[in-house]
Amino acid sequence: MRSRYEQLPRHSLIICASLVQNAMNLGALCRTVEVFRLQALVLPTLAVVQDRQFRKLAASAHQWQPLQACSADCLVSQIQAWQQQGYGVYALTPAATAKKLPLFEFPQKAVLVLGRELTGVPPEIMQACQGAIAIPQLGLVESLNVSTAAAIAIYAYTQQHGLPEPEG
Repeated sequence: MRSRYEQLPRHSLIICASLVQNAMNLGALCRTVEVFRLQALVLPTLAVVQDRQFRKLAASAHQWQPLQACSADCLVSQIQAWQQQGYGVYALTPAATAKKLPLFEFPQKAVLVLGRELTGVPPEIMQACQGAIAIPQLGLVESLNVSTAAAIAIYAYTQQHGLPEPEG
């Protein structure tokens, strides 16, 4: 498997974690994104890959997963660039106005923008996105951990789009 790993197809889903600040959450995201063979994980900075807590949760996934960097300050312009490239860009948020995940149909080329721990997706980022997706919740706690929420949304995407088609 490792010998032909680079040739294996990837899902056309990008996870944007530019707003996520906790290295452990970023490491967990890296591991999940690699397991599902997504196109890219966008980090606030690539320097986080050197963090011990990141590496502990990533479990070497950072060696295999394509990583990109985009600071929070550049996120609106990056969202616009993705949209110009044909990606549907959506915020993952518990906001009441967001479309419920079980009812959401992911476009093939999609970007999920994850919010900051505790404060979520800022209004200016939400406005730049084409929409918002929420995971229905029944408990008293009003949100999931960001890496857990991302994993649930990633799984929903893969259920809709199946395995990526082999290239060539």
